[in-house]
Amino acid sequence: MIRLSDISLSHVLPDGHRRTVVEHLDLTIQQGEMAYLVGPTGSGKTTLLRMLYMDVFPDAGVAQIGKYRTDRIRHAEIPYLRRSLGVVFQDFQLLSDRTVYENVAFAMYVIGKRGKVVRDRVMEVLSQVGLSHKKKHFPHELSGGEQQRVSIARAMVNEPLMLLADEPTGNLDPNVADEILKLIVGLHRQGMTVLMATHNYRLVNQFPARTLGFMGRHIVDVAPETL
Repeated sequence: MIRLSDISLSHVLPDGHRRTVVEHLDLTIQQGEMAYLVGPTGSGKTTLLRMLYMDVFPDAGVAQIGKYRTDRIRHAEIPYLRRSLGVVFQDFQLLSDRTVYENVAFAMYVIGKRGKVVRDRVMEVLSQVGLSHKKKHFPHELSGGEQQRVSIARAMVNEPLMLLADEPTGNLDPNVADEILKLIVGLHRQGMTVLMATHNYRLVNQFPARTLGFMGRHIVDVAPETL
């Protein structure tokens, strides 16, 4: 599902200088696998995820996500890559002027789906995340945990091959964070490939899976119990 070959990646700091995130990284994540990407704030987790949906590109090396490669993809193909991925952000990124139903349906409208196909699928995923009864509510009428459930439903609605989650519990209290992670783990158990960036080591230990940690400018497999 993901193969990184000799990747070097950096990002621009506010002062204009570049900071190296990783150098000479080789990493494979298999289809159907779940993995955590751990490290302190600022270590480069978000930048690495952005590379996977090709919002940024490596300085050297090749990242392959499914059939798409960073060294070969055309600009016009990037939306098709992103349609094969579900992305969940820390700050939800919901459309404030649209209902729960409309926020989720929007992801289907942008790929040309219409009518009953949209209605049936949106209600299916809202039921999966436990929010079918709030389909007419607006984001400001929901709790933080409910808003994150909507963003997960939106990420799931087009049946992606992989879920990328960037600190999805970062703005939530511990009990709600547990519920969100249970939902993500449930998706994995249904066969979805999941890569989740987090610095919440309590959750990693509570719901163990393969754990990848930043070690200097490298990423290595680490034992969750050592975090």
